Amino acid sequence: MSDSIARTAHDDAPLSAAKNPDITSLGAEPGLAPHSGDVLVGRSVTIDRPRQELYAFWRDFQNLPRFMHNVKSVSVLDARRSHWVIEAPAGKTVEWDSSVTEDQPGRLVAWESQQEASVRNSGRVEFLDSPDGRGTVVRVTLVYDPPGGTVGQLIAKVFQKEPKVQARQDLRRFKQLMETGEVSTAKPPDAAPRA
Repeated sequence: MSDSIARTAHDDAPLSAAKNPDITSLGAEPGLAPHSGDVLVGRSVTIDRPRQELYAFWRDFQNLPRFMHNVKSVSVLDARRSHWVIEAPAGKTVEWDSSVTEDQPGRLVAWESQQEASVRNSGRVEFLDSPDGRGTVVRVTLVYDPPGGTVGQLIAKVFQKEPKVQARQDLRRFKQLMETGEVSTAKPPDAAPRA
């Protein structure tokens, strides 16, 4: 039987799609630890692969830089902790350690950044059988504290480093990688110089 993908709040819309979500109500959601002023991001994509395969690829956090454009590296510290290095606007990087807060093999993985993180964040990735039986719905929910508040969020958006923009693009690249084995780009491959 298919997992439900209709968990909702604020009438019939998913909380991540609500116009004025009360993200502090997410505290009851396993893997999400919102604070006042945090930003909520929710994205999903259907991928024509079995959910166990998608989960296994994602759960190996060292795979994430293969399709997450701004993730420079993820170092696995132990079974539950990892160290993240992320590209930020203006050529800067931000780093933090993260801990897995919930792990259901083949179904979901949730995390929360450590207390001293430069960008406090938490989230979850769910892998659900699609309602029509064609592949897997991958649903990402992310809560983060934007550095610099609203101004910092606007600067990040201009430089295409804002998590709402990145989540959509990263999921598109994840779909390409898992369905075709590569991520298509507009960047020409390294080739012999032209004469």
